[in-house]
Amino acid sequence: MNKKVAFYTLGCKLNFSETSTIARSFEKEDFERVDFSEKADIYVINTCSVTENADKRFKTIVKQAQKGNPEAFVVAVGCYAQLKPEELAAVDGVDLVLGATEKFKITDYLNDLLDSDPERSRRGAQIHSCEIEEADFYVGSYAIGDRTRAFLKVQDGCDYKCTYCTIPLARGISRSDTLENVLLNAREIASKNIKEIVLTGVNIGDYGKGEFGNKRHEHTFLDLVKALDQIDGIHRLRISSIEPNLLKNETIDFVAQSNSFVPHFHIPLQSGSDEILKLMRRRYLSNLYVDRVKRIKETMPHACIGVDVIVGFPGETDEHFLETYHFLNELDISYLHVFTYSERDNTLAAEMDQVVPKKVRSKRSKMLRGLSAKKRRAFYESQLGAVRTVLFEGENKSGYIHGFTENYVKVKAPWNPALVNTLHQVELTEIDEDGLVRFDFVSASVSA
Repeated sequence: MNKKVAFYTLGCKLNFSETSTIARSFEKEDFERVDFSEKADIYVINTCSVTENADKRFKTIVKQAQKGNPEAFVVAVGCYAQLKPEELAAVDGVDLVLGATEKFKITDYLNDLLDSDPERSRRGAQIHSCEIEEADFYVGSYAIGDRTRAFLKVQDGCDYKCTYCTIPLARGISRSDTLENVLLNAREIASKNIKEIVLTGVNIGDYGKGEFGNKRHEHTFLDLVKALDQIDGIHRLRISSIEPNLLKNETIDFVAQSNSFVPHFHIPLQSGSDEILKLMRRRYLSNLYVDRVKRIKETMPHACIGVDVIVGFPGETDEHFLETYHFLNELDISYLHVFTYSERDNTLAAEMDQVVPKKVRSKRSKMLRGLSAKKRRAFYESQLGAVRTVLFEGENKSGYIHGFTENYVKVKAPWNPALVNTLHQVELTEIDEDGLVRFDFVSASVSA
């Protein structure tokens, strides 16, 4: 019988795309992939370093794996594994920890481990983790989470030096896939009857820099967008997140008239206070952010704009926070992703004075989450009466099927399996008590 392998992914869309690539490497060696809740011979946990409770979360997942099979091998990969390999290796039940470059050779390391110690007589976990400077090559990835959308990795690493962020330490320098390989992966995804691709990376607006570690700009992000727009069989392309200083007018204008790119942008802000932006070492000030939002809304009035924001950064006074709150309140945006600042080892921010008490951080986070709910509601209300195209999801959630319009309005309808992975034109009619939007069908299926 083939050995069974299960995967658990923490963190971002980029991690999900890489887990899929790692899973395919197991399938090539005739492993059978099973759900993480099932009994497996090997459990692979792809870790994240962004969340404050990453270590606690990891220990919980390891215990879940051991409950599934006490004799299984447990492997840790990902950002946390690169940053703190000894910490993960010390967790009871972990057998192997692989860093940023090693994770893509996981089956080699695992086979060596199984061959050298089939009875698991040794004590402790093996660690294979490079110096992050060695992470100067690129491995392309894409993830297929369900039948409706895929996450396509186009870029990795980051050259920015934001004072709160460990991602450059976990993933290395900015580097990009070749345009040819991105298009090859996109065509593979299209061949699987998937309707939507979400472009992912650490800093995707930096695309074109550092192909395989060199610093020549072979292509720009705009080149990438234009080339992907020509791929047959993909109905929707979505840009997951892009820095405001790298989102150029040319890209916005192209998306506004493109065949496949949808009017949805997620643009990190982090703070509405220029003083705090400077302390964070962000590469823009608030006026540039305002310009990006205005340009999008001028060319695509119905566009959805999501915003990342951090509360409780060292030195953030009540005045700074209120500056951010009012800045966001007055901005024509659609929703917020709110992050409560947490200290990270080996970052400049962790050494800064004027630490904001955790209770204050929590209160500010709650205020911005309330503002996000208000913004999302206002955006949804602005769309009522409009005709939009919905791509329906594949999961039955308490008797309802959900879907998203091209501009990221979440809709609901009574469960109907015939709708799964189909596109339909609908008229948005009302907002339900749970905040989702109901609709009437306008046309037959746009795409089955």
